[in-house]
Amino acid sequence: MNQLKLTAIALAAAQIAFLAGAAHAQTADSATPATVVVTGQRASLENAQKIKQNSDEIVDSIVAADIGKLPDKSVTEVLQRVVGVTIDRTMSRSDPEHYSVEGSGVSIRGLSWVRSELNGRDSFSANGGRSLNFEDVPPELMAGVDIYKNPSAEQIEGGIGGLVNLRTALPFDFKGRKVALSASTTYSELKGGKWSPSASLLLSDRWKTGIGEVGLLIDLAHSESGTRTDGFQVEPYYPRDNIVDGRTVWIPKGAQWRTLNFNRERQGLYGALQWKKDANLRSHLTFFKSKYEMQWDENAIFAASNPYNFQVSRDATYGANGQFLTGTFTSPQDGGIDFGADTRIANRKSDTTDISWNVEWRPTDSWTLTGDLQRIKAKSNGFDSTVATAIKMQSETLDLTGSRPNLIFNDAQRAYLADPSKYYWNFTQEHLDRSESESKALKLDAKYTFDNPVLRDVRFGVRFTKRDATTELSNPDYHWAAVTAPWMGTSISSLAYLSDPRFSGNTHLHTFDNFYNGNASVPSLVFPDVSVATGFPQSYAALHQYYQILCREAAASAGTAPNCNAWTPAAFGNNPSGINEQSEKTKAFYTQLRFGWDDLKMPIDGNVGVRYVKTEMDANGYTVFNNTSAIVNPPQTLSGVPIPNIPAYSAARSYDNSYSNVLPSLNLRLKARDDLQFRFALARAISRPDFSQLQGYTTLSQSTDTTTTIFPNRPSNTNVNAVNQTGEGKGNPMLRPIKSDQLDLTGEWYFGKSSSITMAMFHKRLKDIIVNQTYQYPIPDVNGQMYNFNVTAPVNGATGRATGFEVAYQQYFDKLPGAWAGLGVQANYTYVDSNTKLSNSTFTAYCSGGNDAANVNLNQNGCDTNGQSFGNLPLQYLSKNAYNLALLYDYGKWSARAAWSWRSKNLQGVNVNGTRGGDGTDTNPNSATRGATNIGWALPTWADDYGQLDASVSYQFNERVQVVVDGSNLTDSTYKQLMQQGIGMMGRAWFKSGPRYSAKLNYSF
Repeated sequence: MNQLKLTAIALAAAQIAFLAGAAHAQTADSATPATVVVTGQRASLENAQKIKQNSDEIVDSIVAADIGKLPDKSVTEVLQRVVGVTIDRTMSRSDPEHYSVEGSGVSIRGLSWVRSELNGRDSFSANGGRSLNFEDVPPELMAGVDIYKNPSAEQIEGGIGGLVNLRTALPFDFKGRKVALSASTTYSELKGGKWSPSASLLLSDRWKTGIGEVGLLIDLAHSESGTRTDGFQVEPYYPRDNIVDGRTVWIPKGAQWRTLNFNRERQGLYGALQWKKDANLRSHLTFFKSKYEMQWDENAIFAASNPYNFQVSRDATYGANGQFLTGTFTSPQDGGIDFGADTRIANRKSDTTDISWNVEWRPTDSWTLTGDLQRIKAKSNGFDSTVATAIKMQSETLDLTGSRPNLIFNDAQRAYLADPSKYYWNFTQEHLDRSESESKALKLDAKYTFDNPVLRDVRFGVRFTKRDATTELSNPDYHWAAVTAPWMGTSISSLAYLSDPRFSGNTHLHTFDNFYNGNASVPSLVFPDVSVATGFPQSYAALHQYYQILCREAAASAGTAPNCNAWTPAAFGNNPSGINEQSEKTKAFYTQLRFGWDDLKMPIDGNVGVRYVKTEMDANGYTVFNNTSAIVNPPQTLSGVPIPNIPAYSAARSYDNSYSNVLPSLNLRLKARDDLQFRFALARAISRPDFSQLQGYTTLSQSTDTTTTIFPNRPSNTNVNAVNQTGEGKGNPMLRPIKSDQLDLTGEWYFGKSSSITMAMFHKRLKDIIVNQTYQYPIPDVNGQMYNFNVTAPVNGATGRATGFEVAYQQYFDKLPGAWAGLGVQANYTYVDSNTKLSNSTFTAYCSGGNDAANVNLNQNGCDTNGQSFGNLPLQYLSKNAYNLALLYDYGKWSARAAWSWRSKNLQGVNVNGTRGGDGTDTNPNSATRGATNIGWALPTWADDYGQLDASVSYQFNERVQVVVDGSNLTDSTYKQLMQQGIGMMGRAWFKSGPRYSAKLNYSF
């Protein structure tokens, strides 16, 4: 049905464009060949094709049709149109429960190690990583985007997946004065309400002066976005052998729904001052500032029940693998099915400021010297707050046989869920963070141009950088604290029900209007007010007083002294466990020779070079040692394994790490004809660890496994069976970069100015992939003897590969009669296959232990709720198949595009929020606790196949004024997530964000 809907919309858009073009050309003689005016969208495709065809490296480009006219609402959305590039659809890779309407993380050829640049210089966001959040960058400031697939020696190291270079304009790009103004407004069908405005203004001019030619450019951009996402979720399935006689069936812990309102404001300022004395001396100074502010609030209900206490109706149905399909759940043992109802808010402010100065001097016809100085500073701070009420739902009826979950409630059940007196205050959770990163870079380059039939030029240069990064997280990071909960038992006199006047207020009834774009009806629920979530810490402290009241009442009733622990907020600032301080220096040298044999029947040209880079890292961290070993007091005796005498301590620690990399590269091009060429590229590339992976905070612990024997006539004896020395590192300052040896082969046929067919095959062999495993961390005892603790932390512990091919095609059908000559098509397809292999296998058939960092089998391979491991998982975020298909139209004053983007399912994570826990069933036949529900589990979570249709139509009134109408997600596509279990790929979540529409006015002269 989606494909039929897609086809119908695409044909309708094309027909509108055709009719518009025909109306424009109806006075022309049909026998006269069409005159195709190359402007706008078509001109940008021609320019992008020229860049690809003439580049020394393998590159794909998107060029703005004019200033402020990149074809999508965000840089991320722009990138998804490029062959080999895919984008994520969640706000965070560690938290796939929250959908991102404009997309987020970018992968190139299936790999997420992507380097970002602004005008060929380093660029990044302060997020603990090394690249930009592309959604933070105003697309209105961009003149174009280049995506390099295989590096050359002169390019800055750091991107195994690829390099994304954002380009802005300079004053000398225009012949004279240039003014460009755009204003637009966007409407979200699902969110409704007000429209979201955006605007940009560019002013540029150049003048002849006594000191040479001077140019000045100023570009301003402001945009707002308001969207909404509605979602259904099904909890993981648990095995139950006491529901159906003689059969194990799998029962989900429940199903739920949620809605999230998202608001984003983005501002950009770009300025460029350019000077040219003559053809031999020129310079430019640029200033770029991007500010991003986001806030979202969410109302969500979620299962908090005990799945082993569920009763299932006798009319329930099950699938071939025993999975629950339809039926009704109850939980009489718990007094109902426990559900939480949370109000969650999150906001983030970030900005990046880049000041750069470039000087180019040609002292002779052969020599060109270039100097480039850059300072970039990025800041970010965020706050995340969740406050929840809870309710015991009497029953839940589910039908999971359709395209999405169907939750069935009668009028009495809906009234029950809408009654505030049935709810009690449940928990709070806060998270705070702030990051700041600053980098300074100096780059000096020289180029010598040969007067030689083969040698073109030799280039060499040096680059020095210093980057400091500090990230502070609240401690605990996400600080969950119960207000009242059933498991508190007799420590409180009752739960803090809203029916009690002491605890009422600060809640509201949310009705979920127009849920799922009107295609579903869900019950109204009682949620905490948003002001309670935003009022941290005062509002939190007030809620936790409810526990104090009930705890003192329970103590008074029992006739005991109250022992009611007070709530304290998460610590933030000046806490070593929450601070990650990094300093990095790099020194790089490269040389590259360009050459060509133009006189051959099939000319060959290319470049060969090598880049050497040395990296020096410094990290300030902390080591905490906790000793929980057995202690006996005389006359008791101790025997067995000796216990090392290591006093508990907490101390600061500094780390130094340095490494060097030699990165050769070769790029060759063979021109079989003027319109047909082939490329061969071979290179070595690196991607350094993210700063978040380099944190030097390590917690060590020593514990003992003991057996105590009590004797009737003499002191007891404790025998030490084993001494356990373990630890956990939040990061590992001694990590090395991931390395890749990569090969590319391409064929490129350019059979028109904007028409081409290109193909590429690629192979990347990866080593030193960063995974969580154990390594040995030595510390001394009081006598100086060293002991190796097994610490779980990020290590360079895996190899892998990514192999695939790309095909891209675009063409305008100029030879069609009349207005039909404006028809064009653009299509591309990417296939990627991958695998990884751990240096030290962690796989065991059955899982054991809890859900924590030390459980490497669980974190690498995933564990089901029945205690069995998965293993054999691909690289994360990699889709085997992805394609884009666009129908284009450009004729006269009309321009239109209908673009469909699609990618196949991809692994989002193994131990991520929502699909993990610690109550799995132990089914290991060799386990001493077989049948217990104490196994840590973590399901591989996947994004299912996803595609959506976007379209735009524009009309150029004259050379100055243009009107554009856009539509995003016109198919109202549903983003589905899957959770991998032994019974199959089960549906986890179904998100719907609805179509968005915008109208835009462009004016330029």
